[in-house]
Amino acid sequence: MFLDEIESMPLDLQVKLLRVFETRTIERLGSNKAIPLDLRFVAATKEDLEAASNEGRFRKDLFYRLNVITLAIPPLRERLEDIPVLFHYLTRGARARYRKEVPEISREFLSELMQREWPGNVRELRNVADRFVLGLEGQPKAAGAVAAVAGPQSGTLAERVSAYERDIIAAELEKNDGKIKPTYEALSVSRKALYEKMKKYGLGKDEVGE
Repeated sequence: MFLDEIESMPLDLQVKLLRVFETRTIERLGSNKAIPLDLRFVAATKEDLEAASNEGRFRKDLFYRLNVITLAIPPLRERLEDIPVLFHYLTRGARARYRKEVPEISREFLSELMQREWPGNVRELRNVADRFVLGLEGQPKAAGAVAAVAGPQSGTLAERVSAYERDIIAAELEKNDGKIKPTYEALSVSRKALYEKMKKYGLGKDEVGE
């Protein structure tokens, strides 16, 4: 269930939805017989529902009924290491939909994908995978030091992805004379995320400035 639709739902309909959550039953129109439901609810939203409930746009009781276990998923731009793995997975899905073979995915193109801001997150990446399989996209657009990142020729997918990401971060740090702020801004990640990745890949901060 995606809450983008529920957020625009009138409050009176939210009451009815809350009743379904609480009783796990529904009634057909014109009937008084309750029909039991055997189901689990998984909801997703891009909006801060607690703020929306405080503003009166979303019922507080419905919010607290839904807010049992919360999993916050960072935007795609903050988990660059996931992009190659996701892209390979999404191209396989596109191959099945369009019945076309997946072209060879070059390391240069993966590096270019890891430089985008991805405001549409995984849905945007899926569109790119579709265009790639259809032959409408695939040439690397990165320039400068990042485009020159070679990446490993062997190893597991996870090892190659980690190597790509390390080289990209190292190249951006070198480009910015080791300064943190322009580096995380250029890579569209948070300061914390950049520090964590630098620690992960052994990129020391001895010569890093602000």
